[in-house]
Amino acid sequence: MPTDRPADTRDAAYTDRLTRLSGVWWKRMLDVQAPYRWNLRRLGLGFTLDVGCGLGRNLVNLGGHGVGVDHNAESIRTARASGLIAFTPEEFRQSDYATSGRFDSLLLAHVAEHLPEEDGVALLDEYAGFVRPGGRIVVICPQEKGYTTDASHVRFLDFEEMHRLCEKVGGKVERSFSFPFPRPAGKVFPYNEFVVVARTAAAAA
Repeated sequence: MPTDRPADTRDAAYTDRLTRLSGVWWKRMLDVQAPYRWNLRRLGLGFTLDVGCGLGRNLVNLGGHGVGVDHNAESIRTARASGLIAFTPEEFRQSDYATSGRFDSLLLAHVAEHLPEEDGVALLDEYAGFVRPGGRIVVICPQEKGYTTDASHVRFLDFEEMHRLCEKVGGKVERSFSFPFPRPAGKVFPYNEFVVVARTAAAAA
């Protein structure tokens, strides 16, 4: 079971936890984000909508080439203080970015595991329309060991569940892989991830 951590991702306490974890000295010294940064950039996602962006770690890994949305207002304030473009859902809907097909890709990283299945589908469906026809949807979820590290995790998703999530919003899965290590490592290494890349339907000729 997940360890004792703040269980509501909307709370300022959850932002404090993310800030504390990201600021651990050895993580900064070793640049532990380097492989994950490389992984995101090699996917060539273009202008990306990062749904559930938190403090904006993936926006940084994408070189700032995107916009973040998160329901935690404190996390959004922290992301903006870092110079990133980020909004609460209400702010995003009122922004110039909330137009159909505005983004090349949608990133849902370490979000779906916090939601019941129907809520995860509804969230992805809410934002999928902002991705251009033929664009990409990328879903990233923790593997077994990582799943146990956060009390706000409510649903474990493997490749099969992630494929179903993408397909329910019209995505066609193109690629699935374990990162940064092969799949068995996920049982002991908390930072091993499932990565699923899907393609939205192309525009009609």
